[in-house]
Amino acid sequence: MLTITQALVDQIVAHARKDHPDEACGVVAGPAGTDRPERFIPMLNAAMSPTFYEFDSGDLLKLYREMDDRDEEPVVIYHSHTATEARPSRTDISYANEPGAHYVLVSTADTDGLGEFQFRSFKIVEGVVTEEEVAIVDAY
Repeated sequence: MLTITQALVDQIVAHARKDHPDEACGVVAGPAGTDRPERFIPMLNAAMSPTFYEFDSGDLLKLYREMDDRDEEPVVIYHSHTATEARPSRTDISYANEPGAHYVLVSTADTDGLGEFQFRSFKIVEGVVTEEEVAIVDAY
């Protein structure tokens, strides 16, 4: 289960809306070993595409060095889908290389009639996708 603050959910959704119609992407880092997302880090979608996201390799290297210096790890890796539901695509699954991370997808397309966006979380380990419950809290 992913436990995340409302403030972080709001930041992720705002980033997805801001970058629309391109996919947005980023990371929420947290203290190593805690599974607690704390630090919101919006990233640039180097692909600048409405159907694909890609972290800039230089930015990603810098981020991992910074997280290492701060004793953090990527707790949440997020991106948006602009025209489809919030479910990992085959490409998303093939690029998922952080087995401990929660992969959050936000859809800015109302594909289910339930509202203006979907916010879902998945574990992706060795190509196996498992949707998980999301608990949104005011504070940890």
